[in-house]
Amino acid sequence: MNRFLPERRPISSFGDGGFRFGDHSHRGDLLILPSGMRAWDGADFSAILAEKDGFDFLVIGTGPKLVRPDPRVLARLEKEGVRPDMMATPAAVHTYNLMFAEDRRVACALKAMP
Repeated sequence: MNRFLPERRPISSFGDGGFRFGDHSHRGDLLILPSGMRAWDGADFSAILAEKDGFDFLVIGTGPKLVRPDPRVLARLEKEGVRPDMMATPAAVHTYNLMFAEDRRVACALKAMP
């Protein structure tokens, strides 16, 4: 799916495999970057790296529980100057919403929850 919303919005709810934001919804993993919101293939960090100069914080929600990523992924991100904050998706949504409300330069990658 290549659906894209060319703006960022707070997440109003999540679960059942997706997310709600404003009057929109999305099923599956979600990527929120300075350019907007779109579907995310949880193994693909290229879009994040392409927009790395547009954010100061990267929050990654790993699903119901905190899951440590492949060390190679972390090494690639850190090599590019991106140091993600990893947490379970509920905490990541809360953190993103708070930082978004404070108008901070935040990006977010979220694994959907069942």
